[in-house]
This record gives sequence, C-alpha cells and structure tokens, in this order.
Amino acid sequence: MTIKSRLYPALAAVLFAGTAMPALAAQEVTNAELLKLIKAQAAEIKELKQRLSAVEGHAAPAAIASTQAASAPSNTASATDEDVRRDAQVSNAIADTRESEMAVAMARGTGGKTAGGGSGARWGRGGEAGPTFRSDDGFFTFKPDGRLLFDVSRTSGSSYEARNITGSQITSARLGGEGTIGALGYHVEADFADNEVALRQTYLTYTTQVFGNRTKFYLGNFLKDLGTEGSSESARVPFMLRNAATAVGQPVVSYFGMGGQMRMWGNGWHVSLSINGNSPNSSTSGSSTDSTTYLTRAHWNPIKGADGFLHLGGWYYYEKISDGVTSINNTPSIAADYNDNLAVSASSIANPTQDRGKGFELGGVYRNFWMVNEYGKRTIDSSTADSVSRHGSSFAAGWMITGEAPGFSQRSGSWKAVKVNDPVTSGGWGAFELAGRVDHYDYADAPRGGKGKSYTLGLNWYLNDWSRLMLNYVHWNTDNKVGSFQGPDAGNTLSMRAQVVF
Repeated sequence: MTIKSRLYPALAAVLFAGTAMPALAAQEVTNAELLKLIKAQAAEIKELKQRLSAVEGHAAPAAIASTQAASAPSNTASATDEDVRRDAQVSNAIADTRESEMAVAMARGTGGKTAGGGSGARWGRGGEAGPTFRSDDGFFTFKPDGRLLFDVSRTSGSSYEARNITGSQITSARLGGEGTIGALGYHVEADFADNEVALRQTYLTYTTQVFGNRTKFYLGNFLKDLGTEGSSESARVPFMLRNAATAVGQPVVSYFGMGGQMRMWGNGWHVSLSINGNSPNSSTSGSSTDSTTYLTRAHWNPIKGADGFLHLGGWYYYEKISDGVTSINNTPSIAADYNDNLAVSASSIANPTQDRGKGFELGGVYRNFWMVNEYGKRTIDSSTADSVSRHGSSFAAGWMITGEAPGFSQRSGSWKAVKVNDPVTSGGWGAFELAGRVDHYDYADAPRGGKGKSYTLGLNWYLNDWSRLMLNYVHWNTDNKVGSFQGPDAGNTLSMRAQVVF
C-alpha cells in the first residue's frame, strides 16, 4: 500500500468529521459556538492539506527509494524510517481532528448549560413561574405569562346587614405572552376580572439609550406610572387592595389606557412621561372622543447603600375628559375587592370637563424592613358646578420576618417580586412578611361627600418567587352622607388570597 492510498481514506475521515460533527451538534450548540467551531475546523483542514502536500511531495523519492531497496539493501532502513515519520504526521493530523471532535462534544455540554438543559428555555425569570424561550443568538425571546388570583372574604360587625356578606371570586385570571425582537418588545395580555374580559398589558416597546441612560418607549395599552402602588402590578403590592392615595387620585381612564409612554432610568432615579386615551374596554370608546391624560412621575433615592435606600417621589396629571362621560362618582373599595358595599360615597359630579391629580411619595427600605407614605389629590372641574377635590392618604410599613429583601424596587419606585431565600418547593419554609397600613379617604369637599378610614394588618407567605398566600384583616369605618349606607358605620373584614404568577 502506498503512502497516498493510506492518506486519502484518512483525509476523507477528517473531512467527514469536520463537516458532520457540527451538523450533529447544531440543535444543541449556539450559532456563535458553531461559527467558532467551523472556523477552527477550516484552519485544521487547511493545515492538514499542507501536511498532505508535503507528504505527497516526498512520495516519488520514497517510491524510488523502494525500487532501489531491492538492489541496495543498505537503504531499506532509511526508507522505513521515512514511512514511519510520514505515518506519524498523518496520525497527528487525525489526532488533531479528534480533539476538534472533543471540542464539539464539550460545546454540546456547554450549550446545554447555557440554554437551560439544551432546551433553549430558562424558567423562573423575573419572579414568574413560566419559561422564557430564547434563540441561539439571543435576538428573539418569548415568554408565555399570566396569573391566577383567588380571593375569599367575610365581613361582619356592620350596622347594615347588606354589608355583612361572605363570598369568593376569581379576582384576576390573566393569560398572554411577551417577548423581544432585538431592541423591540411586545406584550399581549387578556384579563378576566369582575365578570368581564379586558385587555390589560398590551403594547409594543423599544429600548435604547438616551443621554447615556436606559430608556424604554411604550405604545399601546399599559399600566400607568401613578404612585408606588398605581405603577405596580396588583399581584405584587403587599396588600390585597391598592392604597387610598392612588385609588382616590386615579384619573377617569384609571390605571390603564391606550397611548404612548417614555420611561428613563438613571443611577438612583427614574422619570416617565405618558399620553393616554381610553383603555380598550372603556364604555365611551368608539362613540365619542377619548378622555386624554397627560401624566408624569419621577422618583429619586437621595440615600442608598448596601443596607437600603430612601425614596422620594411625585406625580402629576392633567386630563381632558371625554364628552361621553356625563358624570363622575368613583367609589373605590376600602376593605375587600369582593364586597362592593364597603366604600366611601359622595354625590356624583355632573358634566365634568377636566380633572387634575397630584401625589407625593416618601418611603424606603432598611435591610428587611420597608415603609411607604403616600398622598394623592384629585380635582374635578364641571361645566355646571364648582370644582371638587378628593383626597387620599396612606401610611404602610412591613417586615420580612425571614430576612429577605422587601419587594420595593429602588430602580423603579414600585413593587416587584420578592426573592425567596428558602422556597417551600426546595424543602424550605418560604418567606413570611408582616405588614400594616392605615388608609384615609376624604370626599368631604364634594356635595354630600363622606369620609372613611381603614386599618389593615396583613400576613404574606411567599411559597417561592412566584406564588403567595395572603391574609388581610381590615377594621374599617365610614361616615357617608348619601347612598344606602348613610351615617357612621364600622366593621371588620377578613380576606384570604392564593396567587400564582407565571
């Protein structure tokens, strides 16, 4: 057998290994890793060709040497040594290729770890139980998401039997998805609540740098940046109801609305600007001009360190109210979402033309303790009556008993998921939080406006980052001047919630 006849099968094996192995690993190795491997294979094949050319260049002298070996036995040993040397060159080349095969195998394993077990999915991102799917280069992402909130409540002690009711409800059942296409993002989410279906977080985004700061632009139906709790998902706030400051101060278009928004984040601060019309499920959409809201909010952390931070914030909006809105009479619940009879009432305001709202925030975090004090005011103008102002204030504090950092975000000034140190699903106890809040509702400036207070004690058990059990005890009192429950009244409401965010 000649040197050439031995080299061609070896070269074929090398070429096959160089092309086939990346193909076999393609489903598990990222594009970047494959590109790196292909470049390495190309370099190795080029080197192997150079070695082969060198070997073939010596093939003729080797053949002559073999012929001469018959007549000159003394040359046999030198010819044999040359064959061994050349065979060693080829063996080394094949060994190099085998090392590349090992690199492919290692890349498979690395790809599996990077992509989340080789599936291209990562679970539990952002305190949500759903998977996040990612393309090999990270350009595309997609995450199905949603939530389930189940509530049960019981009210007792009221002078009015109609207020002493017990019931349960699905407070929120959301299903949707979100993802990114490079710097572009999208979010679509439908919510079943209060026996109706509505679009909630349904928008497009674009993320970039403006003046060196991370900035995100929104277009669609999104949650407004309205105070600490108004800018937070309802599944993230420490209590089962949002506080009085945002409940009283919210505009006609409420917490959601179609429009555009810009949010910019810096080192210890953020600012937002938005213009919103009606939300998609508004009763006046399609029959009259939208109510239009111009809103801005900002927060700053003048003190921040390893143990916590101090939060200062404020918001303001102006709203041109739609001609389709003939009166305003918002009466937010003060104790339980299920019991609609527990509210502070006032006479409705006819023919509203515009309203203005403002709020102030003071809070902070120290290790596993948190505190938030918030105030909101809303002034409503009418074409047929005097302007009316409504006030809401709230003071809340909490303690993460098991030592976790509170969910109050330094970056956004809103509530996010709690990172549980010892989840129940891993054999631990989960995280426990004890929280208290005092809310004050003041409608006295309105014709026959009432007042109310609620004192809430809450215990939260975070089973893991994405599930929570809540227990709220609320002692409330109202003094209404109009409606079915007039005069001083007081009672107690006990509510429980089970929730999963995915």
